[in-house]
Amino acid sequence: MNRRQILGLAAGGLAAPGLLRAQEAWPSKPVTIIVPFAPGSSSDIVGRAIAQGVQAATGKPVVVENRPGATGEIGARVVIRSAPDGGILMHAPISTWAINAALRPNLSYDPTRDFTGLMQTVRTPNVLVVNPAQVPANDLPGFVAWLKERGGRAAYSSSGVGSSDHLTAEMFKQRTGTEASHAPYSGGGPATTDLIAGNVQFSFQNLGSIAPQIRDGRVKAIMTTAETRNPTLPETPPAGEAGLPDFVVYSWQALGAPPGMAPALATQVHAACAAALRQPEVAKRLTDIGFEIVASAPADFAAFQRGEIARWKEVVGKGNIAPE
Repeated sequence: MNRRQILGLAAGGLAAPGLLRAQEAWPSKPVTIIVPFAPGSSSDIVGRAIAQGVQAATGKPVVVENRPGATGEIGARVVIRSAPDGGILMHAPISTWAINAALRPNLSYDPTRDFTGLMQTVRTPNVLVVNPAQVPANDLPGFVAWLKERGGRAAYSSSGVGSSDHLTAEMFKQRTGTEASHAPYSGGGPATTDLIAGNVQFSFQNLGSIAPQIRDGRVKAIMTTAETRNPTLPETPPAGEAGLPDFVVYSWQALGAPPGMAPALATQVHAACAAALRQPEVAKRLTDIGFEIVASAPADFAAFQRGEIARWKEVVGKGNIAPE
């Protein structure tokens, strides 16, 4: 549509669909950020930080609505069916955006096709932690040797089948040629509690959630899955430094919108939400609990997401992992 046609439509009291809306400053009306997990989850914490930051900067109401269930699928379907006018967004973790597609062949949505991807918001590495009373190893070579000596008679906990910590452990086993049984729980809290109790011997937990237990000696850190040493645990080496090259895993989260959002509107939403994440008080609050602010560009997120889905499909296939 050329400029003359646009002016003609406007003069006649009509507007090209989506054109005037895309030119308005976002948000022009109240916004709801759907979080497809329960209140208090990591995706909920970050989603609320974004909502508060955007509302403080714009004066427009931005609320978080929790729609938990089916590993994020219920909330995802709500967003897919919504209008792409900026009134509904979704903030969700790696499971909703990538792992579900790798693990669940009958998934009712396509995480790349059925959304307007906006950005990876935050990420945090996992930490390989062990029960210090049961695992004598203090470094990665010693831990791998201990696992091989056990001959599969070791167990690891996770926050559930298909979670980031579950698939990180599976990839670790594949890369190191070790065996261990999986004990899935209903979250990272119970998984850590049973590790401390000695009911399992090791786990890969998010850095932010496990750091306090490492500091007080209830669990022992062997390595992180980050690219470099993390300031939260500066004494713990990343996998590459510990002796396992190219083993970089982050538990990440992302922000998206319904499919078909106009590019101009998507640009505005991305800019406002990225600015909210980078507000000093918001960034400090999130980094203090172990998150790294990413706020990637939409194109970068799209490429990253495709790579993550492919990587976890390979892990799931090699491990013959089935959803619950």
